[in-house]
Amino acid sequence: MVEPPSDSGTQGITGIFARPYIDLAPYLDLAPLGEIHDEICLGLTQVPIDYTGGSHRTMGIMPPSRLGEALADYGEVIRGLGDEEFATFQRLSDDPSAIDRSARATLEFGEEREIPLSRRQMLWLKFRHGVYFPWKVYVELIPNRYWSDKSRSEGKDFTRLARSFFPKTIAYVKRLPFSSIGRCNIMGLEANDHGTVHRDGEGEGARGEGDRGVEREPDHFITLCPAGDKRLFLWDERARRKTAVAGRAYWFNDHDYHGVEADPFFRYSVRIDGTFTPEFIEALRRDHGRAAGGVAEAAMEAGGAPRDGEEAAA
Repeated sequence: MVEPPSDSGTQGITGIFARPYIDLAPYLDLAPLGEIHDEICLGLTQVPIDYTGGSHRTMGIMPPSRLGEALADYGEVIRGLGDEEFATFQRLSDDPSAIDRSARATLEFGEEREIPLSRRQMLWLKFRHGVYFPWKVYVELIPNRYWSDKSRSEGKDFTRLARSFFPKTIAYVKRLPFSSIGRCNIMGLEANDHGTVHRDGEGEGARGEGDRGVEREPDHFITLCPAGDKRLFLWDERARRKTAVAGRAYWFNDHDYHGVEADPFFRYSVRIDGTFTPEFIEALRRDHGRAAGGVAEAAMEAGGAPRDGEEAAA
């Protein structure tokens, strides 16, 4: 995820084609999602599970009004470790030799950082220091190291484990309207966990490279929710209002703030990043490209509402 400028935190919902998000059900065959759900639930019992998230506040991608939701942030925790605890943290790395304790002030750990966290480090940060990792089920079907490369397919493919345990999922993903795919993963939240509100890049005002006054097209991706029970919402920091994202397949502007409601059961989604086919993006523009009304009005039509009276007045 790209860290935005520090002064760009207060924003509304930019959306896509004057809509807060696009329900892709009319464009995709969702009939296979039932058997894909069965496959994923079984497959998750057979493969190594990672965590992700846990440093959104340190990364500077949370809205000012919701910074407290990050609870213990591992970027802050690691910076505050004493020498003895840092030595423990180093020993738990998959490659302790890659961590130079004498240069620890310059080292960065975790997602989008120089040194990834090992599974053991994440568990220790959780158990010993109370770090909150929102997505405690994270499986990369097509691995991607850096956020800026997520739409590029060169040199990437589905992993051997993915092909072994998620063949129906892979076959379905390959039929989606992408000309190239650079990233595909399963992201799940444990019962009662919430997805901290964050954005994946610069918010409104982001421009295309070299363009002045021209809005950059949102990154191309599809989110699949086979069970249909993950309650994603977009967050309007300016109005302090949520807009619920409904459906089992959708595209939203991930430079808008977004989060996931807590529920008393496990929830997951599959996210596929890449480049849409010209025909698909043209169909979306044709059907949703109206400018009338704007995103704020469309968000209210889509069910945007304050979470409670306190939040509306914040």
